[in-house]
Amino acid sequence: MDVRVEGLRFERSGRVVLDVPSLVIRADRTTVILGPNGAGKTTLLRLIAGLERPTAGRVAVGGVDVVPGRRQDIAFVFQELVFLRQSVRENLELGLKLREVPREEREDRIVSAARLVGIEPLLDRRANELSGGEARRVSIARALCLRSSLVLLDEPLSGLDPGTYARLLDEWPRLLHAFGATSILVTHNHTEAIRLAEDIVVIVEGRVRAAGDRRTVFLDPGDAAVAQLLGYTVLTVGGRRLAVRQEELRRGPGQIEFRGEVEDVHDLVDHVEALCTIAGTRVRVRIPSDAAPPSRGERILIHAHRVCELRT
Repeated sequence: MDVRVEGLRFERSGRVVLDVPSLVIRADRTTVILGPNGAGKTTLLRLIAGLERPTAGRVAVGGVDVVPGRRQDIAFVFQELVFLRQSVRENLELGLKLREVPREEREDRIVSAARLVGIEPLLDRRANELSGGEARRVSIARALCLRSSLVLLDEPLSGLDPGTYARLLDEWPRLLHAFGATSILVTHNHTEAIRLAEDIVVIVEGRVRAAGDRRTVFLDPGDAAVAQLLGYTVLTVGGRRLAVRQEELRRGPGQIEFRGEVEDVHDLVDHVEALCTIAGTRVRVRIPSDAAPPSRGERILIHAHRVCELRT
């Protein structure tokens, strides 16, 4: 089901937290809401879920206005994981009981979700004794059990150790597909957004600055704030504002060239990286392993395969 926002405004203590005149989140797709901390991302998610009441405007899910307090066909994976001091199985079953799922169907749903996210051996463990990665998987299974047509996920990969994070990031596209629903995921991490999204909504200071399919938003960020959130470095060169991915910067001539001054050089074993400044902006430049490294203070030629020209 799709989500439509019209004239949405949310204030807290007299401060405007969110101001979204219009937004459409397409049905049966994974949309990532990307923005810095405090941008209003979680507030938007809570308004969609009916957990907050807007100051003005409306949110409609599947053509039906969201009314705070009214039960909806929505599953919500919160950033803060909260479990009862019972077994994982009992925690998964609670949501099904509240949805009045028949007893004979509950176990099938639990086992199916547990198998999908790899927590079958944990079903009889106490939920409050799980590791961070295990708890994340259980929270996903809890949402899968509900088989809702709209799934909301607030920073679902936050607070994990690097190994667990990498594994879950690889698995997330498969898990999101398994929901078979409209999925809206909040993050401040551009890598997660690019890896997981079909559509991206970028929010800065409570306002939508970019929205559309992933490729369109990524290749044409439009302004500096959006570009930086998407992982670009913004350069001002010759009166033009350009966005470039630092991993695309190489020493030597190329289609798009810059001059940079070397501040420092780092040997990273498989390649050498030069820390340079281009027009006052610090960047990292990859040096071919078979080339002599530059010296500090040296001005070198740098090229990029692609840049985006920013409008503002």
